[in-house]
Amino acid sequence: MALRSEAKRRSRTHAPSAGSTSEDRARSRLVIITGLSGSGKVSALKVFEDMGYYCVDNLPVELIPSFGELIATSSETRDGAMVVDIREGSNLDQVPRIIAKLRKRLEVTLIYLEASDSVLVRRFSETRRPHPLGRTSSSVSASIGSERRRLEPIRNIADIEIDTSKFNVHELRQHLQDYFQKDTPRSKKLLVSTVSFGFKNGVPEGADLVFDVRFLPNPHFVPEFRPLTGRHPKVAKYIRSFPQTQEFINRVSDLLIYLLPHYVDEGKSYLTIGFGCTGGQHRSVLIAEEVKKRLAKAGYRVKVEHRDMPR
Repeated sequence: MALRSEAKRRSRTHAPSAGSTSEDRARSRLVIITGLSGSGKVSALKVFEDMGYYCVDNLPVELIPSFGELIATSSETRDGAMVVDIREGSNLDQVPRIIAKLRKRLEVTLIYLEASDSVLVRRFSETRRPHPLGRTSSSVSASIGSERRRLEPIRNIADIEIDTSKFNVHELRQHLQDYFQKDTPRSKKLLVSTVSFGFKNGVPEGADLVFDVRFLPNPHFVPEFRPLTGRHPKVAKYIRSFPQTQEFINRVSDLLIYLLPHYVDEGKSYLTIGFGCTGGQHRSVLIAEEVKKRLAKAGYRVKVEHRDMPR
């Protein structure tokens, strides 16, 4: 059984501690959205606008303190959201220092949006819009690489990091709403994806945890099951008939239910859990489906994806 995860810094969006004053708890919130071009920053800003935040796109870095002061002193106690990105050029170097000062008066949450290079290249191709660094780079791929390097200092101080290549626009909207609406249960602040796959095709890109289920008996060697998948009742019944199957489902579900609150505390907003067998058709499919049910029953938002299973 292989486990792979990325340690995250402690989120600054936690509920106030017992020693916090009522003034601290009443502080206005400023959400700063940054990240790679094409990662969905404008779409994210629209979500906050719909939630009643006062929103500004592409505000010059020099005016961020003034915008923060406006939010902090507003008689309507209206929260604010803004986008700052590579369009600011060398002025981006000032952002970490500005955020540190803003935190003295506001509840500041810095969201960093990214996506895989392949997804970003496809998005630029579909929209036919030039990359902001296109004048200084020979290709979109080169521009993306340059942008990643220039944004790394800001990424390192982000409270929440979201890979939007894992979301469609509707899922991103729901995810941000669930995370930032004040009455949302803690378990709903994390989106979990259970992914089945075949090791022969490689481990899913971006998987946080990977479990190898090839120790289970393989339905592929039963002729009548070979053309079916783990979703078929007969195949599912066959896999479940082995005692190690149920024990694995119980143990891994208990482990995940223990781990997930800690990921929420560390500011993790989504978690991808891979279950791999040889071809990604039978065992991994059944396990991904079963674990999804267990986590959903525990109160988490869960979606399942079968990467290598025939559609």
